[in-house]
Amino acid sequence: MSLSVLEQLKEITTVVADTGDFATIRQFEPQDATTNPSLILKAIQKDEYKELFLNTIKEYKDSSKSEHEQIEFIIDNLLIAFGVEILKLVPGRVSTEVDAALSFDTAKTISKAKQLIEMYEAQGISKDRILIKIASTWEGIKAAEQLQKEGINCNLTLLFSLCQAVACAEGGIQLISPFVGRIMDWFKASTGKSYEAAEDPGVVSVHAIYSYYKKFGYETEVMGASFRNVGEIIELAGCDLLTISPDLLGELQSLKQPLVRKLDPSTAKESDLEKIENTEIAFRWNLNQDAMATEKLSQGIRVFGQDMDKVRSMVAKEL
Repeated sequence: MSLSVLEQLKEITTVVADTGDFATIRQFEPQDATTNPSLILKAIQKDEYKELFLNTIKEYKDSSKSEHEQIEFIIDNLLIAFGVEILKLVPGRVSTEVDAALSFDTAKTISKAKQLIEMYEAQGISKDRILIKIASTWEGIKAAEQLQKEGINCNLTLLFSLCQAVACAEGGIQLISPFVGRIMDWFKASTGKSYEAAEDPGVVSVHAIYSYYKKFGYETEVMGASFRNVGEIIELAGCDLLTISPDLLGELQSLKQPLVRKLDPSTAKESDLEKIENTEIAFRWNLNQDAMATEKLSQGIRVFGQDMDKVRSMVAKEL
């Protein structure tokens, strides 16, 4: 029997599960897994994770703390609990996200990241298996740059533009997550057009970032994220990593057709590209001039913040 598209993809790209669902991770055997506040919220609303949720609250509630302090402490431990369980199922890394409310505070992002790493280490998990997930604001990128210097690897998320990607590469960030589907969503809404996979603006964006990185020899890993259909994934075959939702992993597993590599470092190195200026002023100007990236970054931070507030409400209710 011929290999599925998912099996072929795994031969040229590191496949990552974009989920907090343990059953999905067992089924598709990805190398890594990513979580975010929205995925954690979705998971703890399922019956199979109720016990993990309630046990975490029971173990870490502390009447000597204020209600706010208790909730924040429990949520941090809930993130760690999911991460620890996921790492039992994947051979590689898990991405754990810093609170979106810290997206514009470099110092507090650094402090929270170090706290999460310490909590993982207390559970016997070494920091080389953790990626601290941070929004790709200028402040977030600067926080990640400092964390990388201290040996804490980061995953810069909510990335929609080349200027964000360049700043991450110049900062020596371990990995970035350009959001393919959300880019396409914006263009589809603003133009009224539908896009074939090869012309999908999100796909085109990742091609540009990948080519820039390989052309100039950056070691930052590119992990395409936020897919809307398997066509987008197939057009990014060969990307360093792709983080894929359970539904699309299932579709890829059921597909039986030849998979052609679309991204290749040797080809990318021949790209005719010029270096982009990377200063705070240039970053803020270029991001401001990109309406899609500006709007999607702000929206993404808001949504992750709102979903984390929903998790807080669920914890508060149980307390």
